[in-house]
Amino acid sequence: MFRNFPILATVVLTMVASCTDTGLNNGPFPPGVDPKGEAADELTVGNRLMAAGEYELALESFTRAALDEGMTPQILTSLGTANLGLRRLGQAETLLRRAVEDEPDWPVAWNNLGVLLMETGQYPEASQVFQRAYALDNGESDAIRDNLRLALAKMENPVNNTPQEQEYTLEQRGNGAFVLRKTQ
Repeated sequence: MFRNFPILATVVLTMVASCTDTGLNNGPFPPGVDPKGEAADELTVGNRLMAAGEYELALESFTRAALDEGMTPQILTSLGTANLGLRRLGQAETLLRRAVEDEPDWPVAWNNLGVLLMETGQYPEASQVFQRAYALDNGESDAIRDNLRLALAKMENPVNNTPQEQEYTLEQRGNGAFVLRKTQ
């Protein structure tokens, strides 16, 4: 009896699995594509991927959004921030500067440009950019305020600006704004 136990167990599990209702009615195959279904918002998907640290996938999602919506300041900022996460600093700077040029009153773009400038060690310009972002935001963003404080501290104490102590990570704070956090 125990010699045939593996065969018997397989038969029983197969029968039980065939009796359960998965709601798919496609048998063992995955469901097909619903042509009437709505596509996911690529900016939302990209922001979720950014929050998960999947910068390459986020970049692809933002690129798809650009195909649908064009190169809006929000998409330029998103693309620039994804490139910043991938350490493609030259590409990120070009995109973020274009975003603040296209939408000079949007504090998120200015903040993300400031984050880039902090990453490249341009502390005086970063503090000016954060001050502008903070003013445009009417002082309501804790993320921008924290970034401004960090830039001012780096300007005041250049002795601590050694590369070993400049390891920061991007942390998303909502609405596409990012803050620098020192890694432990």
